[in-house]
Amino acid sequence: MMVRAGGMSTATVPVRTPLFRGKRALRIVLVGLPNAGKSALFRAVASASVQTGQLAGTRHVYDECAVQIGLDEARVLDLPGMHSLRHLDDDGRVSLKYLLWGDARPAVSAHEPGGPPAPFGPPDAIVQVIDATALERHLELTLELMLLGRPLVIALNKADEAQDRGLYINSRVLGEHLGVPVIPTVAVMGHGIAELFAATVNCVRAGARPIDQPVSRHLAECLQPVVAALDEVEMREAFRISPRFLAMQLAEGDRYFRDELQQHFPDRAPAVLRLLEQAGSALPRPLSEELHADRHYRAALLFEAATRFGAPHAQRDWRYWLDELFLSPRWGLAGSLAVFAAVLFVVFDVSGRLDAMSAARLIEWAAPWQPTTLPGVVGRAVADGLIGLVGIVVPYMIPLVMLLVALEHAGVMARIAFAVDRGFHHLGLHGGVAVPFLLGLGCNVPAIAAIGASSRGSERIVASLLVTFVPCSARSAIILALGGKYLGGIGVFAIFALTLVVFAALGKLLRRRYPRTGPGQVQEIPPYALPRWRPLFGETWLRTKDVLTLVTPLLVGGSVVLALLHHAGADGAINALFTPITSWWLGLPAVLGVPILFGVLRKELSLLMIFQALGSFDVSVYLDTIQIITFLLFLTFYVPCISTFAMMVKTIGRREALFSVALSVAVALFVSGLVRFVLQGLQYLAAA
Repeated sequence: MMVRAGGMSTATVPVRTPLFRGKRALRIVLVGLPNAGKSALFRAVASASVQTGQLAGTRHVYDECAVQIGLDEARVLDLPGMHSLRHLDDDGRVSLKYLLWGDARPAVSAHEPGGPPAPFGPPDAIVQVIDATALERHLELTLELMLLGRPLVIALNKADEAQDRGLYINSRVLGEHLGVPVIPTVAVMGHGIAELFAATVNCVRAGARPIDQPVSRHLAECLQPVVAALDEVEMREAFRISPRFLAMQLAEGDRYFRDELQQHFPDRAPAVLRLLEQAGSALPRPLSEELHADRHYRAALLFEAATRFGAPHAQRDWRYWLDELFLSPRWGLAGSLAVFAAVLFVVFDVSGRLDAMSAARLIEWAAPWQPTTLPGVVGRAVADGLIGLVGIVVPYMIPLVMLLVALEHAGVMARIAFAVDRGFHHLGLHGGVAVPFLLGLGCNVPAIAAIGASSRGSERIVASLLVTFVPCSARSAIILALGGKYLGGIGVFAIFALTLVVFAALGKLLRRRYPRTGPGQVQEIPPYALPRWRPLFGETWLRTKDVLTLVTPLLVGGSVVLALLHHAGADGAINALFTPITSWWLGLPAVLGVPILFGVLRKELSLLMIFQALGSFDVSVYLDTIQIITFLLFLTFYVPCISTFAMMVKTIGRREALFSVALSVAVALFVSGLVRFVLQGLQYLAAA
């Protein structure tokens, strides 16, 4: 249903109940043969905090994490690979026990030493990850899992590789034969994962169970007396599994279930074993071999019913090659860097041109106006604040936001978020914050607004704190203007490289301060599409309107305050106040205190006021190379601007915003001062 709100069309989505959240969160277990892609699927949805443990009494390691699936929540468990539920070793049997009973032992298992297999409940649903290139072999395990009676969903993984080999699998037909959802996936590229987990949640919500897949008629007739003998209330309560599954395990010679039957039902076990002998005596081969052959035969029939053979998929359209660029493990990072380069082009070329046509002309127009009266000073300050607003919004914010919104609507940003997700996990974040971080290259204000809209909890705080260390266009302009002229390309590269190092180190430290991270996210990989103009403009406005309502008064007000300080002749007092920072710690001329203070309003003002404070456009006359590097590093990490602070107060609260200010000042002082002393030490050693 479509409704109108604020002139924009929004869609209302019906909520399906019951919601699986909090204490009702689902537990989903991933199972499958080794190398089917289980771990790749788990990593695609995992959170930054993955819990690792061992099943009781085994060497098998499992991974577990919380995952957000739309409005529902789940704990996803990646079990070690298993080939079959039959003839298991001790480690494999513990995995089977977990699938059967979870952390609640049945009566037949109560005497065993140690605790339950795992410290959490049994799965609400099983997701079997199947290698589509070896479907027939994996379907044998499927037929075994269906006997467990739990909701089952098939992830038909590596579907692209199957087509490359000329195998075309009809997932709908296979699902109809099995009675379970079969979802084609390419786990390493994110395809089908959202549909897979949505189908899993719907399966549990509907209470769906697999279609019964009986063995061949002659085997069913042979085993019927055994099933009937096991179908007693006491045995059901003792084993807490279906009589049919227990009969199959006994018929295939499973030592564990035979021992438990003989130990707990010594009076009935001989009769059951005699029935098994009678069932096998009527067959040409041992009963276990007949059951194995029958399972292999039924898997082959399912494979033939759902698969057709054809020529390898040789024709690739542009969508395939774009996915190879953005999503493949080999090229995904390169594709993300290509988009990063495009964003930089917009920031430093297109935005630079727009700046020259808008804010630069306004600055040039206002330059001759040098009022001396108090009303004139206030009027000029108001004009400077509005010019600063134009300089943020017109050249940098609107083009960059529009570019990123267009990339989102085209389906590109979702792919970049998937590609960088694992890298962001090291910082306690998700790949979904890639878009805000790219926005930060233009301006930190819309970046923080985007973080507030796309994250929550400690992840929102960490991302907001980190994004202030992304060099915005204003800071990058100073680095390129001064560094490019006096330090050269290597110097500029070194400053940006150090920024990345500091960014990564802070991410690690902040993860310790905010250890609780949000759940993993099932990221949908949408189809490619051409952006439409009306939604593009509408969303661009939604992401930039906060600047007009929140930042404008702060820019104007801050400009007035600083202008009044300057008019009152407080420059000397400001420089004296900043002397411990400028002269003592950073080794800079004391007159640079005012440019540092005015940098809180907008970083470009720092660059302009450097020339005014030094009285020359040739900075090298008054600052040596080490001083230029020190000053640039300080401005790079120093408090971004008052506009960013205002947006942080709105997004993460005043306390965390003030912590951000303290953190940025501390990092700016520490890094720039440390680099200064290191460079001076190296200079002294070289001179000696």
